[in-house]
Amino acid sequence: MRKAVSTYKAISKVTGCCIFFIFCSVLANAQTRGKVEVIKDARFDTLINRWSDLNKGKVRSSNWGYRVQIFSGSSRKDAFNAQARFQQEYPEMRTYISYRDPNFKVHAGDFRSRLEARKLMEDLKPFFSGMFIISGKINPPKLQATND
Repeated sequence: MRKAVSTYKAISKVTGCCIFFIFCSVLANAQTRGKVEVIKDARFDTLINRWSDLNKGKVRSSNWGYRVQIFSGSSRKDAFNAQARFQQEYPEMRTYISYRDPNFKVHAGDFRSRLEARKLMEDLKPFFSGMFIISGKINPPKLQATND
C-alpha cells in the first residue's frame, strides 16, 4: 500500500512538471510582437463624446473628506442638544446625527482636508470635549460663484 502511494506521488510530480514545461514553451512562443486589432461598437465613441459634452465645465471632486465628531453618547436628547449648540455657533455648517447601537454620534462639517477639520476642532474646544476627526464619505461643499 505504501509503495502504491509513493508511486502515485512520483507519477503526479512527473506529470505536473511535464504540463508546466509544455505551458512555458507555448507561452514563450506566444510572446512574439505583432499587431493588435480592437473591434468595438461605434456606439462607445458616441457615448464617450456625450459624456464629455455633459460634463464640460463641471469640477470633479472627491467624495472623501473629514468631519469632526462633537458628541458620542447613548442619550438621544443629549445628541440633539449638542447639535443645537453647534448650530447656534455655526448656522451655515451642516451637522449629521447617526445612531449605531448603543450610541448616538453628532458629526459636523464637510471638509476636504484634515487641516480644515483641525481648525474647526480648535475653535470648538471651549464648547465641546472629547472631539476627534473622522474620515469618510462627505457631501462636497457648495462652490462659491464668482462674477469675473
